[in-house]
Amino acid sequence: MADAEDRYPLTLGEEPAFCPACGKPVEATVLEADHRPRLVCPDGHVTWRNPRMVVGTLPVLDGRVYLARRAIEPRRGRWTYPGGFLELGEAAQEGARRETEEETRLRVEVGRLIGAYSRPWAGVVTLVYEADVVGGEPLPADETDEVRGFTPDEIPWDELAFSTTESALRDWVASLPGRGPRFTPELYVEGDPAEGSTG
Repeated sequence: MADAEDRYPLTLGEEPAFCPACGKPVEATVLEADHRPRLVCPDGHVTWRNPRMVVGTLPVLDGRVYLARRAIEPRRGRWTYPGGFLELGEAAQEGARRETEEETRLRVEVGRLIGAYSRPWAGVVTLVYEADVVGGEPLPADETDEVRGFTPDEIPWDELAFSTTESALRDWVASLPGRGPRFTPELYVEGDPAEGSTG
């Protein structure tokens, strides 16, 4: 069991101490025919700890992609696409549109999926869509200091917030006419300094 716990941490962040179904204490247990420890109460209820879904867009207008400079940690002051956690009851595209409008004040129509990106150590899977800007003005909001449009050649690669930001932007640039091959990120990208973030 120690090997399984070392290879597969139960959670990212604070672990629940009690079962949400019955309120009894939970304990790390490797279930029969399973491969990693689960949080299980004495009555056998399993408290599943799964990755969270993050959704975002690359808002595009006149060949420019609009990015937001983060006003919050982690990675404050760095650029990223507008995005955040998907809410219960929302379709992925709805959540991506909501997050974009909240963080950039741009009104968008969500289009094609650019890609799905994993950050296992942060416990998130991110869906990033291309979006057409159809209104609004690029203005900062509560979580952003600045919103700015960049041509593909102006993207501030050294100032991006997260590995998912870079992967999505590289995939978007590669999809443009006359651009290079599609960028394929490693499944487990090493060295990302922003654990536990929404990017």
